[in-house]
Amino acid sequence: MLEFSLFGIPYIGADICGFFDDTTEDLCRRWMQVGAFYPFSRNHNAENYKPQDPASFGADSLLVKTSKHYLNIRYTLLPYLYTLFYKAHTKGETVVRPLLHEFYSEIETWDIDNQFMWGPGLLITPILNPKAIPLANKTKSLLSLFLLQGATAPWRKKYISMYLPADKIGLHVRGGYILPTQKPDRTTFYSRKNPLGLIIALDESQSAKGELYWDDGESRGTVASSTHILYEFSVSSNILHMTATSANYPNNLTFQEIKIYGVQQDSNQVIIMKGGVVEPSNYTVRYDNNKVLHVTGLQLALGESYSVEWNQINNEFERFDCHPEPNADETKCASRGCIWKPSSISKVPYCYFPSDYGYRVEKEQSTSSGITVDIYKDPTSSQYRNLLPHISPLRVEVKYHENNMLQFKIYDPKNKRYEVPVQLNIPSNTASTEAQRLYEVVVKNNPFGLQIKRRSTGTILWNSQVPGFYFSDMLIRVSTRLPSDYIYGLGETEHNTFRHNMNYTSIGLFSKDQPPREHTNSYGVHPFYMCMENDGNSHGVLLLNSNAMDLKLQPTPALTYQTIGGILDFYMVLGPTPELVVQEYTALIGRPVMPAYWALGFQLCRYGYKNDKEISDLYDEMRRAQIPYDVQYADIDYMERQMDFTLSPNFTGLPLLVDKMRSEGMRFIILLDPAIAGNETKPYPAFTRGVEDDIFIKWDDGSGIVWGKVWPDLPNVVVDESLDFDAQVQRFRAYTAFPDFFLNRTAIWWHREIRDFREKHIRFDGLWIDMNEPSSFVHGSVDGCRNTTLNYPPYMPNLESANMGLSHKTLCMESQQHLPDGTPVKHYDVHSLYGWSHSKPTYDALRAITGERGIVISRSTYPTSGQWVGHWLGDNTAAWNQVDKSIIGKKRYNITFI
Repeated sequence: MLEFSLFGIPYIGADICGFFDDTTEDLCRRWMQVGAFYPFSRNHNAENYKPQDPASFGADSLLVKTSKHYLNIRYTLLPYLYTLFYKAHTKGETVVRPLLHEFYSEIETWDIDNQFMWGPGLLITPILNPKAIPLANKTKSLLSLFLLQGATAPWRKKYISMYLPADKIGLHVRGGYILPTQKPDRTTFYSRKNPLGLIIALDESQSAKGELYWDDGESRGTVASSTHILYEFSVSSNILHMTATSANYPNNLTFQEIKIYGVQQDSNQVIIMKGGVVEPSNYTVRYDNNKVLHVTGLQLALGESYSVEWNQINNEFERFDCHPEPNADETKCASRGCIWKPSSISKVPYCYFPSDYGYRVEKEQSTSSGITVDIYKDPTSSQYRNLLPHISPLRVEVKYHENNMLQFKIYDPKNKRYEVPVQLNIPSNTASTEAQRLYEVVVKNNPFGLQIKRRSTGTILWNSQVPGFYFSDMLIRVSTRLPSDYIYGLGETEHNTFRHNMNYTSIGLFSKDQPPREHTNSYGVHPFYMCMENDGNSHGVLLLNSNAMDLKLQPTPALTYQTIGGILDFYMVLGPTPELVVQEYTALIGRPVMPAYWALGFQLCRYGYKNDKEISDLYDEMRRAQIPYDVQYADIDYMERQMDFTLSPNFTGLPLLVDKMRSEGMRFIILLDPAIAGNETKPYPAFTRGVEDDIFIKWDDGSGIVWGKVWPDLPNVVVDESLDFDAQVQRFRAYTAFPDFFLNRTAIWWHREIRDFREKHIRFDGLWIDMNEPSSFVHGSVDGCRNTTLNYPPYMPNLESANMGLSHKTLCMESQQHLPDGTPVKHYDVHSLYGWSHSKPTYDALRAITGERGIVISRSTYPTSGQWVGHWLGDNTAAWNQVDKSIIGKKRYNITFI
């Protein structure tokens, strides 16, 4: 969660209780507790494992009781969570955030990843392993903390141990913040009709602030059209100011209670004023020993402004690896013109670049809007002889886009190379001035490098004047020194801490159907990092490149990028606070989508429902247990032989069940995979119309569709489930074709198929798009691949199953796609954009067809995806460490904004 916060995708969460393997009661209980505070809160497991729906543990189980307790707290705080999503959508602020975002001047918080926050005001401290009672928690630098029930925490700026029994986690409101609340109910359909309230946690100066955003939770354009209510709350000198800055949404709701934590003295009188006139009120005031003032019986109309007054915060680390591939030796090292010298320090490279290895500056030209530099590779210097030759000359362009954002780009000026077709929000004209610019750029020579300096402190944020810069057709390498070793982001990969380990950690990026595994490339690609500078400032850097790559973090501290195609196109935002970094980054890549209000409710899903009766029974069981629950899913089980836009004979009652559930305030989401079966013996419009519309990916010589295999089974066969998975794929899986979602005609085809299915079968409210890395159960195609160089490039990044080639579990790299303007591109270049290209057509279709906001959840994402989709952290397992890592992933995706 932490990393996807970094990536700009705040609607994020893991599969609660684990997707694979049987969970246990204590694991699922603890996971339900923390999962109640995932922005995307969904319990989801696979077929053939024991049920893990909360109700399945029994009405009197501790799991059911604690699940109800924390989900009711979630639903109580949904107005606060919804407001955080509004601020993410409009300002780019994070929803889930690590403590360092709020306490960046306290270096102790930079390593904390076993706790997380909702916005700036709520601290969540879960139990992340089975032996964590009492739990040692780091609370250093929090000015004031209150238990959610109101008691003041008796510590500040120190480590403490909290006793958290089996039914409890830590929830603390931060002093200085105001959280809007609402009385919970079984679904958001009903809870939205209930009275509102405020939790006010006073800081040491007896002040607090907060906001509330409120609209109908469904309609599109409520932000842009201002058809909403927006409040600013503030407290000082014992007066709460409730200022409605926008009030364009008719309603009959009222604020009926206010809890004020940290009131130092008893109070017996409250004065309510509206427009400077005292309002009569039959309120009740209660003050307890925890210094909580509780005011009830209020009738403050939502949308009106009020004031409420009561009477009473080593030198060997300088080596840059010249032979990152396995099995380096002195001979191979010498052939690359590099230095071989063993080291006694673990992981230090033996083969490293000489200090002058790189390019030279030939010409430099500066203007008020940037710098242009021509560089060349000295022909007398050593070449990387066993790989492709250097490209020379190269063009370097630095553009001062904003006072807090710049771009630096390196490319071949003589030959057009592939560039990522993702649109960023860049001003058409330079919007920065010399006087107000936060940065200074200096071109260095011998070897060439760029230095980017923060003007206010002199800190060098980027310094690529290090040895090893290399630019060839199928390998581009660039390294930079970093101003500190506090680096966050760079995903999607799993790792044990939010802050990256700088001890020669390698991170592969190439989208793949790969469940979470430490430092292994997975579903999405986000080459964005945030760095905390040693003085507490922060900045972020995006590499806009979609080719397979690996990144190496080393303790210099430094970072090396190695990508196998495209160009180097970097963007830097200068914060200077972590929260501003994310806001500036999302201004660049696009603000996150505003989810429907109901999408913030609890959600249930399972792979392996046998029929519609299972879903119906589950629904009834959850209702009887009175567990808050808004959304039910259907995985591929509902399809006939796992084919999109079909309905299984075992699920013929599902359309009526969905209608019934929706009439009772529920919502329903179905799964769609991109791959379309092509072996049908009876009419299958999704495929035949796709062929007619020419939307499927083909070979680069135009010889036909590149056939893969995914979930769809062949018609008229009985699958022998006693065989292993690969044997089943070979014998029983149908050929599948992959739509090219870059094409406008594909978006039209996709919209039509979704519309027809909703009109004829299931009236779903949201869509879940899966397997869009894209994933295939055969490597490359059913007939193998034709281009060895593209599938086994001269430099193979450090990826999962790298020895199997880039086509492992996906399409052949020579497969040809076309950008919307008709430009042909190799799958080699755009593979990691497949999920990105799939997202917007799905989002556009859902909104157009339903006429509502809805939600789309995508497994594969790329920068800018957060404008259209949310994300779940993939097929995790029922294990304690997955609970811990879910928080890291959530924070990461809030940085990258999904």
